[in-house]
Amino acid sequence: MATITVLEAGYCTHMGCMALKGAGLSTRCFPSRAYLIESANGCWLWDTGYASHFIDCTRSGLFAWYRRVTPVFFDESESVVRQLRARGIHPRDLDAVILSHFHGDHIAGLRDFEGTPTWLSGSGWAATRALRGVGALTRGFVPGLIPGDFETSITEIETFDRVALPQALSPFTQAYAVPGSKGEFLIVELPGHAAGHIGAFVATDDGWVLLASDSAWSPESYRSLVGPSRLANIIMEDSHQYRETLGKLNSLYRNGQARILLTHEGAV
Repeated sequence: MATITVLEAGYCTHMGCMALKGAGLSTRCFPSRAYLIESANGCWLWDTGYASHFIDCTRSGLFAWYRRVTPVFFDESESVVRQLRARGIHPRDLDAVILSHFHGDHIAGLRDFEGTPTWLSGSGWAATRALRGVGALTRGFVPGLIPGDFETSITEIETFDRVALPQALSPFTQAYAVPGSKGEFLIVELPGHAAGHIGAFVATDDGWVLLASDSAWSPESYRSLVGPSRLANIIMEDSHQYRETLGKLNSLYRNGQARILLTHEGAV
């Protein structure tokens, strides 16, 4: 079975109500997490968290607004690449870096993994790669975070075998099988939050875990179907699909057959 190691790489702050309707105007912390997934069959990194490259790219100019809206707190010692090296894992040891979507807090460390195979949603990247200026900013994409060799390193998950999920993971029914994982690591589409937004079911000794990425920002959202503030719809790719995905998380939670992990799960 696979193991999941949580790696926290900085955090941002925002009003609680933006993440959860009714949570009030108090400022809350939202950690940025990446996940190291290891099994006898491979070693993968899910997202990259914040990195110094994000600070550099948002220090001035248009993209400085990114940090003004969601102030970021990050120290270089927290970078995912350093955390992995402390564990004896180097970028060359990874089978792939997998991107849940293309918001800056998920791709900021990509330059630290230049040359490492990168897996992503092909449709999501097609909708994102050409964004620049205000169009990029409003979608949370910082073009300067993309390494120069990126296009040569990517593999689209749509090229993977599509398989049926176990009935226990209903209402999710289909997934993309991660090559070589022998059914322990399955990527699922979780549309709504951002173009090409994906998550993954991972089989562990303690049962199935769903890495749900940014499908919600608080467990209370999928437990009680309480969404974020309507203002959050400004950054949503599709608010209707977001609510549908949240409904699926609610059903999965009530089934009790999988533990759900959210990237920015904080005290809201």
